[in-house]
Amino acid sequence: MKSMINLLGIILIILGIISFVYMGFTYTSHEKIAEIGNVQVTANTQKTVSIPPILGGLSLVAGVVLVVIGTMKGKS
Repeated sequence: MKSMINLLGIILIILGIISFVYMGFTYTSHEKIAEIGNVQVTANTQKTVSIPPILGGLSLVAGVVLVVIGTMKGKS
């Protein structure tokens, strides 16, 4: 159980750091605009998903708390 708590804490810390570094990501989607017979008109649009800094901060704090709890349970 201790190792699972530590592992989850480390994963949350890593995700928190990554969210602070990148602050979001961009992807391209292909949308069909029109289709007339065999002819298709498509457009590539870039969309951005932003990750709120508060979410990264909460993830980082929760990860640190879990690592501390896991370490304290290991000493008992």
